[in-house]
Amino acid sequence: MGIVGAGVVKILAGNSSTLAKKAGKKLQIVAVSARDKKKKRGIKLAGIKWHDSALALAKDPEIDVIVELIGGDKGVAYELCKTALKSGKHVVTANKALIAARGMELAELAEKNKVALLFEASVAGGIPIIKALKEGLAANNIKRVTGILNGTSNFILSAMADEGRPFDKVLREAQKLGYAESDPSFDINGKDAAHKLAILTALAHGCRINSEAIYTEGINNVSPDDIAYANELGFTIRPLSISRMSANGIEQRVHPSLVRKTEPIASVNGVLGAVLVECDQLGPAFFTGAGAGQGPTASAVVADIIDIASERYSLPFGVAVSKLAEAKFSGIENHKGSYYVRLNVKDKPGVLASITAAFSKQDIGVEAVLQKANTRNKTAQIALTTHHTNEKSIRKVLKNISEMEYVVETPHMIRIEEF
Repeated sequence: MGIVGAGVVKILAGNSSTLAKKAGKKLQIVAVSARDKKKKRGIKLAGIKWHDSALALAKDPEIDVIVELIGGDKGVAYELCKTALKSGKHVVTANKALIAARGMELAELAEKNKVALLFEASVAGGIPIIKALKEGLAANNIKRVTGILNGTSNFILSAMADEGRPFDKVLREAQKLGYAESDPSFDINGKDAAHKLAILTALAHGCRINSEAIYTEGINNVSPDDIAYANELGFTIRPLSISRMSANGIEQRVHPSLVRKTEPIASVNGVLGAVLVECDQLGPAFFTGAGAGQGPTASAVVADIIDIASERYSLPFGVAVSKLAEAKFSGIENHKGSYYVRLNVKDKPGVLASITAAFSKQDIGVEAVLQKANTRNKTAQIALTTHHTNEKSIRKVLKNISEMEYVVETPHMIRIEEF
């Protein structure tokens, strides 16, 4: 009964006649539960049963569907969903951490007990990407899924680009506006997006979830200088989550990326989210919209409830869990692509030539170079982009460069995502 829970109650109460037509039957809130009964939520709960224990909901004979909006992959949230499924009740959840960690177990319980486990709201808020992957794009082999899956990170990078302010100041503004939590670590370090990507990977590639195989890097090391250089080079920086088929297995990556300004995903700003799905038959399919917030997330929850009421739901991951592949996953060390690198060096003749020579020794071509001197401390900042190379080579050259006497700061690297 937090922000999203209150939103679900508002939709069910305010749109009851429209929802009844779409569902084919009336939807009624039987009971609710939360930690604090007295908390002001801006909704009317008169006439609705209150259970002090959420687990009591799973045992209430009047209830057909449990809506879990507690969060977390352990404790009450997990026990509630598990107990509900075992009791023959359908479950709707927005809990990405739970599905990423225990989705296979819960899906098997849903199959065994012939009930639904739906989780559209767990990824990308109100954007119906899970239904799209399970149903609308079912005829396709999915080659790659690329998403902006965390609105907080996207808001921060967008604001930094628009206003030239540093990360810390924009983060404080995001917290003041309610876009970031008081402890924003899960958003800015990429873990929130990684949970969502793990779910999309399973749906897109027909495999079992493997959250451990996701390379995760936060946005907190992106500086205003990086954003300014990216802009000058024709790019913008976005917090991307990528799942793609490669020769070495499925790549799963969450990290800031340079994206050419001409790409559709580059224009997704603020707290908006987006998912680009590359299909073998359809080609690219682009989904964008509100990726978080009360209304969008509650909208996805209620859509799942309608699917259950009208009996048009499918298996949690589109196929039986036993049919999901034990896929091979590829580590970040096998990644191939282009890179952006920023260096702070002593402003002396021959430094740039030495740096480009270091790249050449690793067979890495330099595509573009920007150099700006700081006359106050006799240093220069160099920003460059490379031609196509691999992660092992770029890491080796950056290690070599960091050991050069005229390099005054650890080199900073951001991957360039090509479409």
